[in-house]
Amino acid sequence: MSNFQPINPTPFLKSLIGKTIIVRLKWNKTQYKGTLVSIDNYMNLQLDQTYEIILESTDTDATKEELIGEIFIRCNNVLFIREYKEQQQPVDSKPIENGDKNGKIDKESVEEEEKATNNEDIEIDKE
Repeated sequence: MSNFQPINPTPFLKSLIGKTIIVRLKWNKTQYKGTLVSIDNYMNLQLDQTYEIILESTDTDATKEELIGEIFIRCNNVLFIREYKEQQQPVDSKPIENGDKNGKIDKESVEEEEKATNNEDIEIDKE
């Protein structure tokens, strides 16, 4: 016997209202990324600030992305829906603290930080 229990998707979809989601269509490998504004009883979707994402080729991960604004997606065209999660930095990587808005590091600020770190090490050794 199978342990499969069907789950009603309506509560899941209602929990995504106001969040950025990805909707993949059945046709042409097209995806839409946008903010879910509303759903109805048929699970038609209304998205705002939507980007159309088209896979360019199957060989590479090249995509074409274009802002198209507010859209309505009919339910029978949807393959899947998921919440969009932005990529996060790996745990072991350290963000650049001493840089300008372009990510360039100032040599003087790095030297100052190294001196401060060395002083902290000395103070710890004295105790």
